[in-house]
Amino acid sequence: MTLSVEISHRLGDFSLEASFESDGGLTALFGPSGSGKTSLVNLIGGLIRPKTGRIVADSRVLVDTKTRTFLPKHKRRIGYVFQDARLFPHLSVSQNLCYGRWFTPSNDRYANMEGVIDLLGIGHLLDRRPAFLSGGEKQRVAIGRALIASPRLILMDEPLASLDEARKAEIMPYIERLRDETKIPIVYVSHSIAEVARLATDVVMLSAGRVTAAGPTAQVMQRIDLLPAEERGEGGAVLDMSIAAQDERYGMTVLRSSAGEMRVPRLASEIGRTVRIRIRARDVIVATSEPRGISALNILAGKVEAVKFDDGAGADIGIDCGGQKIIARITRQSVESLGLSKGQSVFAIVKTVSFETAT
Repeated sequence: MTLSVEISHRLGDFSLEASFESDGGLTALFGPSGSGKTSLVNLIGGLIRPKTGRIVADSRVLVDTKTRTFLPKHKRRIGYVFQDARLFPHLSVSQNLCYGRWFTPSNDRYANMEGVIDLLGIGHLLDRRPAFLSGGEKQRVAIGRALIASPRLILMDEPLASLDEARKAEIMPYIERLRDETKIPIVYVSHSIAEVARLATDVVMLSAGRVTAAGPTAQVMQRIDLLPAEERGEGGAVLDMSIAAQDERYGMTVLRSSAGEMRVPRLASEIGRTVRIRIRARDVIVATSEPRGISALNILAGKVEAVKFDDGAGADIGIDCGGQKIIARITRQSVESLGLSKGQSVFAIVKTVSFETAT
């Protein structure tokens, strides 16, 4: 399903100008607080009427100010999951799940109650009231309620922001299953680069009410200069790799892609499974000759694709490793002492990787 957004809106002194297209999957609206993420998702959901613009989902016009079209939110067939679960406290989990279903015409209902319950692992919670659920359980029920309404699109406004790290780790696999198994397009609001790198298929980056970048996650996450200042240390490369082998002797997993081979602490997944690797630019060292006698296990051969200096002492080095791009964040002095230039053969020494199962 294609989602096309081209809107202009003003809220007091804040001006929002956004234009992007998404072909489905999970599209993350990413940026710092106050960048316009929630306003944009509310415009898509019909909670705000834009001053000017057009929003089309799956060839269905939701808003077109030129033709004075504005489809009411209850007719948009959109599921909305908020930062707080917003469950009805006087209803059981089962009753909360069924609530949205009644607003969907019977001939438009496609969601299977049992299938949704199984997908989200909430079968043992059905008789409980929300007061007796953990934060992660509440959010899973909120997602289930949105799904059972048979939506054409799901909006998720920072659904993990109010959860601690343990609850976030609990619920993220369910969002991955939602993305991969239901095939319902998701627009996901976040200011966490770790969430976006793990979950998103595409990213729309916002700053001060403007779209600064949009495209596949791997491409956008490399734009370290566009990341919020507090997140620039987390920027870098996102690679999809497959599990090639399990090294029982050392408790390691061998990953492989066109970029080369990497070794990480053992993953409890089968051979052939895809994992998504996030390599922060600050965790990459550049060498002009193959390193010997070092403890680092992950060394990828490549060629310098680009050298980009910032306004200070730093530089971002783009390295093409077999068609996949690694970013290294080093100093200007290192660039000059190594004599780095476009097309030069180098080695990227990866100190640390973050990895999550992707499919």
